[in-house]
Amino acid sequence: MQLYLLRHGIAELGKPGRPDSDRALIPEGRSKLRAVMRMAKTAGVEPKRIVTSPYKRALETAQIAAGVLGYKQQLLLSRALLPDSHPQAAWEEVRLHKDAGQLMLVGHEPLFSSLTAHLLNCPALQVDFKKGALVRIDVEQFGVQPRGVLRWMLTSRLAVPAPK
Repeated sequence: MQLYLLRHGIAELGKPGRPDSDRALIPEGRSKLRAVMRMAKTAGVEPKRIVTSPYKRALETAQIAAGVLGYKQQLLLSRALLPDSHPQAAWEEVRLHKDAGQLMLVGHEPLFSSLTAHLLNCPALQVDFKKGALVRIDVEQFGVQPRGVLRWMLTSRLAVPAPK
């Protein structure tokens, strides 16, 4: 399986009295995310399923990814992809979709950096998982403990042309 982890794009700052789950993407976040997804499309990213955190910024990110990548299926929501979720819970979500071939998870930090380390069976690994970044990890076996192979990481800095 080609497993893609997509961190949500740049979102508005939190506001007092407003739940963190209601934060939306800002225009810059949407723009950078589209650039990352266009580059991902040229790299052959064609998820058969997209599973997303139910938080607004992640759901908006998943919708943009689906649009750019031509994904026509329903987006699936999972609380296993919330920011404070545990990597093993996210791995169990992956195992539910092991037949997908290409699976995209859309979520947050601090989960995604620790999930990347968990998927690579390297708990001490530190990953700087930027907003709007996309990671590909290949997984061939779906036992209790994952043993994935890191193929690449794409950030908006690589996908968006530098200003002149």
